[in-house]
Amino acid sequence: MSARHGAVIQSVLAERLRGVADDIGHLLIRGAFSSNIKERRDCSTAVFDAQGRLLAQADHMPIHIGSLLWGLRALMARTPAAEMTPGDAFVMNDPYVAGGTHLPDISVITPVFVGGAPRYFVGNIAHHADVGGPTAGSVSGRSPSIFHEGVRIPPLRIARGGTLDRDVVDLIALNTREPTERALDLATQVGANAKGVDLLARIVADMGADTVERGAEALIEGTRKRLAEAIKALPDGTWTATRYLDDDGAGDAPVALVATAIIDGDRLTLDFSGSGEEAKGAVNLSASSLEATAAYCVKALIDPAVLSNQGLMDAFHVVAPEGSVVNPSPPAAVAARAVTSNRLAGAIFDALGPALPPERRMAASNDSTTLIVLSGSDGARRQSFVYPESIGGGAGAFADRDGMSGVHVHTVNSTNLPLEILEQSYPLRATAYGLCEGSGGDGRQRGGLGIVREVEALRDDTHVTLRSDGHKFPAPGADGGGPGSVTKVLHIRTDGQAMELPSKTTLTLKRGERIRVETLGGGGFGRPEERTAEARARDCEDGL
Repeated sequence: MSARHGAVIQSVLAERLRGVADDIGHLLIRGAFSSNIKERRDCSTAVFDAQGRLLAQADHMPIHIGSLLWGLRALMARTPAAEMTPGDAFVMNDPYVAGGTHLPDISVITPVFVGGAPRYFVGNIAHHADVGGPTAGSVSGRSPSIFHEGVRIPPLRIARGGTLDRDVVDLIALNTREPTERALDLATQVGANAKGVDLLARIVADMGADTVERGAEALIEGTRKRLAEAIKALPDGTWTATRYLDDDGAGDAPVALVATAIIDGDRLTLDFSGSGEEAKGAVNLSASSLEATAAYCVKALIDPAVLSNQGLMDAFHVVAPEGSVVNPSPPAAVAARAVTSNRLAGAIFDALGPALPPERRMAASNDSTTLIVLSGSDGARRQSFVYPESIGGGAGAFADRDGMSGVHVHTVNSTNLPLEILEQSYPLRATAYGLCEGSGGDGRQRGGLGIVREVEALRDDTHVTLRSDGHKFPAPGADGGGPGSVTKVLHIRTDGQAMELPSKTTLTLKRGERIRVETLGGGGFGRPEERTAEARARDCEDGL
């Protein structure tokens, strides 16, 4: 086989493997029953080999891929391949024994048999609206331990020989506030993977088992070499950056997130020594989430076009002190891990920025995930409801262009829930939705704007859980650019009086009361006096 022919085979295989992950994702999103999966696309999919290595992933939520990787490792350690049979599927979510990110993210992993043995795995992970615990949505930033965050699932069979295990499904579902929705979404996850098994088996049948195996090995090695060359092209050195969380969920003191980037030839080390101690609240970052955060940053900053496979995961080394907020010990709470993941990604961006060419640098983005959960009783449907949504903000400006407005950034890549779905699905009314005027940092290039979202309760006893950050520390600008705004969340009573809420809290709304969220904008790039008059006139015309 010529080198050119081999390269063509690898390219075809790479696209077909990614196509499997994409198709699993499409089926999961289209078939899901909860708005969080169907509308907001808070899910991810991937393909792995028998060694537990990542072969391909779809473009969903970067923070999820670490969980699927670590979950597969936990599954393989718990259940030998000889004990798996065709049609089996496994479910898991626990951060400490099953590689999870936090408990609402439930993974389903399914073996793909070739020649009578499991040679590949397909997996999906989806954020379920509720998995139990004392707080609806199971994401309270104030949780004191993992035991307050919902049902913990080690790697368990959820399907045997192609038949869904109703006992396991019922055990999980009945520990949540919306058992019917949980059971239906779990069945959808299993079914989406089953289609992925068929698609992957077809690839092996079309291309041959040996060709696929050799090609997958070559894809991983090619990614590893490509990233090593890209790292080697950067200057050697050590750079450190520090960002801060508003608090740890249990107190008011800021929590430092320290990232040190060390480049030595083709070796990249990301050292998080100096980061805050293990949090008493729920902002701790699970091990799988830390690896996923680092992998996302390496890909985004060093080579965005590189394939997302095990070669990416092998391209860097992580140092994380035990007993810290980025490497907690059980039973530390992790429900608010996305807040820490995004803010840590901002620190990594800041640390690696000086090593990059000037045209590839950017100001800080909102680097946060303001998540609100409204829950209560839906009288019209005679059942409870749980509405969770993480709300995006402004992205940082680049050297040559303004930052994007109203987007999720870094390791969170979900969409904003359409208002029509919100009002159709829950006893809630949207009273405001738009961009937060003036929230982007000033500069030669303006930072992106945050989001305004205001929701009114249509029933008494509507419970609110707020898990947010960025209320104290705005997104800093770059190269003389100004910072963005900070996040504000208001409780607006029926008489119009408004009270600003802390970043992590719970409260109960009466009918007619509202929650108003104003998320932070991105930082500006370059000195404000360098922004052209035409650009400023356009900003005013667009109401920004």
